[in-house]
Amino acid sequence: MRDPRFDKLAEVVVQYCASVGAGDLVTIVGEPDLTEGIEAMFEAVLRAGGFPSFHPRSESLQQLLVCRGSDDQIRHVCPFEEHRLANCDVLIVLRSSSNTRFLGGIDPIKAAMMQAARRGLQSMSMKRAAAGTMRYVLTECPSNGAAQDAEMSLAQYADLVFRAGFLHLPDPVQAWRTLHAKQEKVLAFLQTKHTLRFRAPASDGTNGGRRHEGTDLTVDVSGRTWVNCAGGQNFPDGEVFTGPRSVDGVMNITHPSVYKGGEVDGVRLFFKDGRVTDASASRNEAFLIDLLDQDEGARNAGEIAIGTNYELHEFMRNAFFDEKIGGTFHLALGAGYPETGNTNESGLHWDFVSDLRPGGAFPGSSGGTIEADGEIIHKDGKFLQSGWPGS
Repeated sequence: MRDPRFDKLAEVVVQYCASVGAGDLVTIVGEPDLTEGIEAMFEAVLRAGGFPSFHPRSESLQQLLVCRGSDDQIRHVCPFEEHRLANCDVLIVLRSSSNTRFLGGIDPIKAAMMQAARRGLQSMSMKRAAAGTMRYVLTECPSNGAAQDAEMSLAQYADLVFRAGFLHLPDPVQAWRTLHAKQEKVLAFLQTKHTLRFRAPASDGTNGGRRHEGTDLTVDVSGRTWVNCAGGQNFPDGEVFTGPRSVDGVMNITHPSVYKGGEVDGVRLFFKDGRVTDASASRNEAFLIDLLDQDEGARNAGEIAIGTNYELHEFMRNAFFDEKIGGTFHLALGAGYPETGNTNESGLHWDFVSDLRPGGAFPGSSGGTIEADGEIIHKDGKFLQSGWPGS
């Protein structure tokens, strides 16, 4: 008997996030061993009148490809996958991992090669979603690999994942609609602004022997479109984002970042005119640099966002959750979302998260602020306006 929370998750994803209707072609992608989540989603699509199909995505096969394949094989893009992405009405991706570092010991150049080869698929998916010709939902399911990264038991991690989706509430859909309404107020305000400034002063506190070096980042968002994320393309959700026109300054990444099996820590990014001009890391710097150099667009800023999910509190080495923590902001390098006005293309889309809460990442850190056209709107992890998320 499967965990009933998977059925609740599937109903919210199919009915609310993806709005599956009669006759929709629905592609469900996930690890083959995620039986509970796949079955629950498949069944929910059937109840909604859609036509579900399941397509496995295997970490172990990706590892075999990079380790055993020739350069031509690594760069090959399956035409069947292109056809699926070009023709489905709904794409639901279930993320889970038995080992989030499955590419961690592999030549980073080959890992970047595989990522760059999928640039066209990523671009197609983003463009179809932006045009409204495909509804896309990415949802995280509890897994041993992610639980280990978060230093939790699988049961503890599962509780956190489902709580982040408001699935512990009697009516999770209404809870997401309430958050959506609050975020609409944020969007209405930000849509009129030209410049955001994110500041978090350096502190003497340390985390794993690493000092908080501070952040001072100025982001030009003039003329860009802000997007309300309250259980749409990502689930769990909780953020407002746009595509920067330009970025200048320095960003200190307050927690480790895991991407495609590699973990970097102590990351500092220096920006000029929207592009990373210098990057460093206290651990795994070569991996960071190789990914930033994989194609011309990888060093460009593709997204700037503010986390609004206050059911999330602790970093889990999983950007899917970490980027949504209420009291944080994040910037993505690489591919931008066309609906925001940022059309940067890259095989990379890597979210880097920084904490603005006092002591959130470093003992003794004093928090931080977000300014919009010189006005402080967010301080020490909280919006200052009544009726906004977390207020």
